[in-house]
Amino acid sequence: MVMLCLLSETRNTDLSADWWCGLEIKWLWQAWPEERVTFFLEPFPTRPLKTEEQVKALGVEYRVGKFPFLANSRAKAIDDAEGLVKVLAEKETDKILGVHIMAPNAGELIHEAAIALQYDASSEDIARVCHAHPTMSEALKEAAMATYDKPIHM
Repeated sequence: MVMLCLLSETRNTDLSADWWCGLEIKWLWQAWPEERVTFFLEPFPTRPLKTEEQVKALGVEYRVGKFPFLANSRAKAIDDAEGLVKVLAEKETDKILGVHIMAPNAGELIHEAAIALQYDASSEDIARVCHAHPTMSEALKEAAMATYDKPIHM
């Protein structure tokens, strides 16, 4: 298996130069895991913020919403329905604590979750955003819905 590891940011050359020179980095890292990198594997895993184990260790009550790509119309249409999306949300506030995507194009889907995490969005915030149909990004919406309600396509 070949693995390619890259910094997760289009402007990574500017950020890397600042970091190497010891300058303050003016980019918000909290929506990404400690590694702050993207690994290109097949299938492609991504996970901004906390894992379920990390949330459990914090002692926070949380809900889990999962949605398999097997139930996603676009994934079935392109015959690439392996994987799932998992959303972790705080039980009381519905604030997103973590998102995990395991799919061939996870790196193209995770940005919506990163923005939501950056701005303290709730799972309902993601679920109420209109997602084009049929697209792979609908799986994130469905997983977000699963944290507080029932996904549409399950």
